[in-house]
Amino acid sequence: MLESLQERLARVTKTLRGEGHLTEYHIDSALREIRTALLGADVNVEVVGRFVERVRERAVGKEVLASVSPAQMVTRIVHEELVRLLGSETVEADFKGRPAVVMMVGLQGAGKTTNAAKMALWIKEKKGLFPLLVPADTSRPAAREQLLILGEKAGIPTVDTRDMDDPEEIARKAMREAMIKGYQVLVFDTAGRLHIDDELMAQLLRLKEILKPKQILFVADAMTGQDAVRSARAYHEQLDITGVFLTKLDGDARGGAALSVSEVVGRPILFAGIGERLEDIEVFHPERMAGRILGMGDVLTLVEKAQDVVDERKAKRLEAKMRKNRFDLEDLRDQLGNLKKMGPLKQVMEMMPGMNKMMPEGGATEVQEQQLKRMEACIDSMTPKERRHPQILNGPRKRRIAKGSGTSVEEINRLLRQYGQMRKLMKRLGKADPRQLKRQLGIG
Repeated sequence: MLESLQERLARVTKTLRGEGHLTEYHIDSALREIRTALLGADVNVEVVGRFVERVRERAVGKEVLASVSPAQMVTRIVHEELVRLLGSETVEADFKGRPAVVMMVGLQGAGKTTNAAKMALWIKEKKGLFPLLVPADTSRPAAREQLLILGEKAGIPTVDTRDMDDPEEIARKAMREAMIKGYQVLVFDTAGRLHIDDELMAQLLRLKEILKPKQILFVADAMTGQDAVRSARAYHEQLDITGVFLTKLDGDARGGAALSVSEVVGRPILFAGIGERLEDIEVFHPERMAGRILGMGDVLTLVEKAQDVVDERKAKRLEAKMRKNRFDLEDLRDQLGNLKKMGPLKQVMEMMPGMNKMMPEGGATEVQEQQLKRMEACIDSMTPKERRHPQILNGPRKRRIAKGSGTSVEEINRLLRQYGQMRKLMKRLGKADPRQLKRQLGIG
């Protein structure tokens, strides 16, 4: 996401890097580039104007004198103002109440139904609460069938409303069921339209009166840019939304919605959809997103993702094997599996500081992702004995593995070379003094 904006902002700091001090000419040049970058990312014109003016005021003030260098000073100010633009601080969604109702609203095609299921799964797994999914989109064909399927896939109880035509009747039934069966959160999927109309808003207002929702989340499609912002403003004026659920941040979105909606509507972005899987949902952190936009990475989210996918007992066993230099191909396969669970390789790499500058262009990360899959296929085609003792892999065995995995003997040899390099590194790490290693990594 926001790759063009990242590149333009990187150029701004690069041009300032060789300067000894910051002049008004430098500030004007930098701000012109920043303005062009933001408008190119489809950020609201008024928001761009206010953003640039705030950066100018700070750049020509006393903070210049305390700056280490012009490039660092501008980067710091832009980062802080981006955080402010994105909502200043992380806001936790409130699920107090029994049941706490979450109303998902937005235009048709924004992803309300899919993200209702994501929301319910997140509430179950991250909050430890018992959610109930309610399909109440009676205007879109198969919407309710879709949510029933998604609910079953996520393991979330879902009210079967296929024989009901009145959203208000559905709301009353869902509330009764939640209270009788003790569900703690009710995630309510509502109807949408291609354009906002009075009939839809009247229906949503009646549902709001019945449900008395704790959260009204406007689902905004990041791919639609300023259309999403205009729609969010209209919904907010009618329904008083509590927050925004921004979808498709993993796509080729220019990012205008992400950078505009919070300031325009005055409500925080609470969640972000970052992929097609039901697990691809994140709490929105303005500071982390600003870091990604400026190519600073997002180490905290990367660590959280790693903690989610890594089995603690397996991690301890792997550490013990590393210390004894017994890291084998079964361990490598486990690590490849963990990497896949963290999401697309490109997303993972973008979270590493400075990695955006090293990432190849033209879809090369997709090629690398395919190579990882082929490596995994090679290992899967080996016997347990071959995975534990790769040294026994001779010519006939390699040909059999290549045939079984749809690869080549050359790829098997490349995998074994890479594995050998990893083992050498693991051996060095295993012999290192833990206290010294922590100091080198900056964690002790």
